[in-house]
This record gives sequence, C-alpha cells and structure tokens, in this order.
Amino acid sequence: RTALLRLWNTLIVPTAGQLRAKGQWIFYVAHLYLQGQLFAMQDTVVAASHHDRPYCITKGWPAPRLAQTDTLFAQIKPIHKTPTPLMTLSIGLKLFETGIKVVDLLTPYKKGGKIGLFGGAGVGKTVVIMELIRNLAVEHGGLSLFAGVGERTREGNDLYYEMQDSGIIRYKHLRPRGSANAAVDAQQSQVVLVFGQMNETPGARMRVTHASLAMAEYFRDAFRQDVLIFIDNVFRLLQAGSEVSTLLGRMPSAVGYQPTLCTEMGCIQERIVATQAGTITSIQAIYVPADDLTDPAAVVIFGHLDAVTVLSRALASKAIYPAVDPFNSTSKMLDPSAHGPVGGEHFCVAASVKQMLQRYRELQDLIAILGLEELSSQDRIVVERARKVERFLSQPFFVAEVFTRIQGAYVSLDDTIMGFSQIINGELDVWSEGAFYLKGAIRDISQ
Repeated sequence: RTALLRLWNTLIVPTAGQLRAKGQWIFYVAHLYLQGQLFAMQDTVVAASHHDRPYCITKGWPAPRLAQTDTLFAQIKPIHKTPTPLMTLSIGLKLFETGIKVVDLLTPYKKGGKIGLFGGAGVGKTVVIMELIRNLAVEHGGLSLFAGVGERTREGNDLYYEMQDSGIIRYKHLRPRGSANAAVDAQQSQVVLVFGQMNETPGARMRVTHASLAMAEYFRDAFRQDVLIFIDNVFRLLQAGSEVSTLLGRMPSAVGYQPTLCTEMGCIQERIVATQAGTITSIQAIYVPADDLTDPAAVVIFGHLDAVTVLSRALASKAIYPAVDPFNSTSKMLDPSAHGPVGGEHFCVAASVKQMLQRYRELQDLIAILGLEELSSQDRIVVERARKVERFLSQPFFVAEVFTRIQGAYVSLDDTIMGFSQIINGELDVWSEGAFYLKGAIRDISQ
C-alpha cells in the first residue's frame, strides 16, 4: 500500500485537481502490466497498482474485480454473441483498397466482406498477409488481427518474429539502453495476434475465432476503426467443432462431420460485417481436405465468401510476386454495370487483362513447338502485351524490402486501372517487358 500511496501523491493528485475543475472524478485504480503507467480513457483516469485486486481510492475498500472490465463499455464482453442487428448494418458496397495491383484489379475486396485465400507452402502467403497488415495500418490507419486456429505453433512463432523484422510489431524500451525490459509500442504496432494452435484442446481451438472476433468488434464499435482479421485456418475451426461434437456423443452427420456444421460456420461469418461505425473485413486461409471441393466443410465455407484469391505455384516459380492466379481468383465485386461497386471502366480493363492472358496461355504450346516467328502479327502483338501485363502484375512489397532491396510501392486503384489500360491499348509498346517487372505505378517504368 505504501507504493500505491506514493503513486497517488505523485501522479494522481495533480491530475485530480485538473479533472475536479472540469467536474470529473477518479473512481478506481486498475491493475495494469506497466508499473507506474498512467493513461486516460475518456473521463476515467486509470493508474497502475501492484495489487492483484484493484482498490477504490475515494472509498478506501476493495472495489469489485475490474481488471478485466471494458472501461469503454462498462461491462465484460462475452466472446459469443448474436449477429449485428440489421438496422445497424451499412448497406453500401464499398471497395477495400489494398494497394496491391493484382488484388485491386482482378479480385477486388469488399469492406466488411469475406475473402478466401488459397496457397500452399512457399508461394508467398505470409508475405501477402503481412503486406495487407502494413497497408491497412499505414495507409488507412486501421487495425489488423491475426487468429491462428489449429495450425502449427512453429508457423505462429515464425510469423511473430517476421512481423518484428518487417517493422509491423515494434518495441520500445522502458528502461535505459542495455536493459532487457521492453514492451510493445502501441503507437506503432497495429496488429493483434490471437493463437489457438494445434497443440491446444479442441475447445480452445474452436473458440479462438470467437475471441478474435470479439476483439475486432471492440475496435470497430468503440474506436470506429476499419479492422482486417486474418483466420488461419478456417477449416481447423470446423475440425475442432467435429472433435467437440464427438466428445459430446452427438450423432455425426454427412461424411462424419458434426450435425451443427452450418450453424457453427454461420455464427462466425455473420459477425464479419460492415456497420455504420466501421467495418470488419476477413481474409481466411482455407485448407480443402484431399483437394475435394465437394467436401461438406468446403461447401459450407464457400457459401459465405465474397472473393477468392488463389496463389499459384507456377507464377511463384517465375519469380512473379505476389503470385495471384488471375484465372482461378474471383470476386463478386466485379460488376459489369456502370453503377456497380467497381465501375464499368474497372470491369472492362479487368476483363481485357484476363482475356489477353487467356489467349497467351492458349498460344504457349504453339510457341513451344513452332516458335514465336510462326505466329501471325496480331497474335505476336497479343503475346508481347500479355507478357508485359504478366510482369506488371508483380509488385515490390514494403515488408519484403529486406529481401529484394527494392523500395515498396502502394498503388492506388486509379493508377492501377490507368496502367493496365495503357498496356492493353498499346501505348507502351516501345518499352521492353523487363521494364514492367517489380514496378509500382505505371510512371515508375521509366526509373
């Protein structure tokens, strides 16, 4: 208590005089992790205590257990809740600009939507995730959450240290240089990591997604932030639910899955929405069991997705990063109507890019047998422009600067549409295809 009274005399009393003049009062001291840390939350000043239980300064007796209380909502929030009421939802379709050219052009994301991310080992899935986290934090001022559900503990550990190396997670030293005592810098770090990996019990793996969504809803509703949540892997959520259902003795349903398969997935997906306060956008890594898209778990997951992003190993072998497959990646946001969420020009350019790449794929076998000289002049022009488009789909990432030694680039949607439109129309035929590799906007090709 001596330390608490010393803290009261040195930190609280001067602040109390200022607040009392404004008609505000200090009403409790909460237990925090940082010793002597003083910070304000709206009209409440909270100071650190050495005690496990918080103490009420004004009354002198132990206060109720407030260490886990949400000071903004004034109540403890459960991780399970009903979906957001329809009257509070945002009815507008807004595009979530990622700053990644191939994603914004061919598979545009919707604010408050659900995106499925397919990719095997070594195709750059982690780098894409970290770049999205960086772009949301720096360019949009938003927060990202990563929920590790039923995957390897090693992958979560590697992701944690890779985020430190790339600057997504930053530390500040609380004591003079040379001290090992450090804490996460909340002003610079804009990511929350929630892990329930495969070494945990099925109950923990089943509920870690609910816990991360409760955090995302807190930041969306209290701070009116746009939140991006990554779930790796959403199939493991259903797998953990199947284990829990077996332990409860329930009769299995189709292919041995739990009878509550659709309900469990709906409870998660229906909370990922855009409201009038903010948005929660979800990117979900999906494992398809035995590559069978007719599996009941895969069918249930696909029914909720607004966009699908597939990472191709063939493109990764060509060193084209991000290795997004333009043919298998789709999005509901690509609407041909002029008044659609992406606009008519965006749709026309995206369709022209896919058409040109498809024609180039059809001609590849003929080129391998007869050579490029045997093609018609029109097909030769198509091949040259398609190879430029393929290389222009690559992009330098900020989080990969330590590997590529190339400055990262954030490309707006307007610059992306303009660049690909110029390539397709032949305005840049004088440039060689190598000038388009690992470039940001179209104006960077001359550098």
